Amino acid sequence: MSVLTGRDIVGSSPALRRVLDIALQAAPSSATVLVLGESGTGKELLARFIHQHSARSQGAFVAVNCSAIPEAILEAELFGHEKGAFTGAHARREGRFAKADGGTLFLDEIGELALSVQVKLLRVLQEGEYEPVGGDTTRADVRIVAATNKDLRAEVSAGRFREDLYYRLNVIALTAPPLRTRREDIPLIVDHFVGLYCKKNGRARLGVAKETLDRLMEYSWPGNVRELENVVERAVVLCRGDRLTLDDLPDVVREAETTDASTITFSVGTPLDEVERRLIRETLRQAKGDKSVAAQLLGISTRTIYRKLGEMEG
Repeated sequence: MSVLTGRDIVGSSPALRRVLDIALQAAPSSATVLVLGESGTGKELLARFIHQHSARSQGAFVAVNCSAIPEAILEAELFGHEKGAFTGAHARREGRFAKADGGTLFLDEIGELALSVQVKLLRVLQEGEYEPVGGDTTRADVRIVAATNKDLRAEVSAGRFREDLYYRLNVIALTAPPLRTRREDIPLIVDHFVGLYCKKNGRARLGVAKETLDRLMEYSWPGNVRELENVVERAVVLCRGDRLTLDDLPDVVREAETTDASTITFSVGTPLDEVERRLIRETLRQAKGDKSVAAQLLGISTRTIYRKLGEMEG
């Protein structure tokens, strides 16, 4: 199975492949994309992946964290302002829309956008134009990709998010899969981050002890890939030998209770082929790679498990 990469998107799991396949289909279009998912799942990386595979790839990719900019200045940050438009506006300033002209504007934490700014964003999506604060109407040649870890339907019901804007943003929706649903990617991700942080810290390439990788595979990763990256960086910095050991992991990872190895959970709606893949892989892991034992546990013939593995790798 090949590794799928796109500015540090690393993995080969069915869950990730499915999302990237949809992203590749959506990328050449002009459709607005809404990226959903938990914190730390790589929503901005998915947005960059879409930009890089679009006709706008030579244009700018401009990212805005809507929750990090105070409401009072967010409008001017997004749309720009003219000199003298308000107290303190001593010079004309371009907004993020102007900077992303011909490219992609990524609006992260879109669920935090103030209602007053939501109205103006809706106009951009409907009419393809906006007005800088104190300025004249300007055309917007920008592709918008938005992201949130909030349930926007619930936000609409609570009156905190405009329903019409939600439907304009939700043309194509992607959900960045949490790390716990693609554990088979963890060895690849760990290897990627070990190489990255060894190089960054001027260290020779470190190995990873089997018990350390097993522990990383078993941990629940509530902070997803971002948490895994931080754990690996810490381990690389503190490692005193030539490979990462359990002692290099933080207490929260090393001492956390592990999930019952005999139990695998699936979200409702998980495709049957993915259920089968994960069940076979986890059974093989528990059987220490012994295909005959795994076949007995699954109640199938050894020949069948070899055939299934061949199909999975094909």
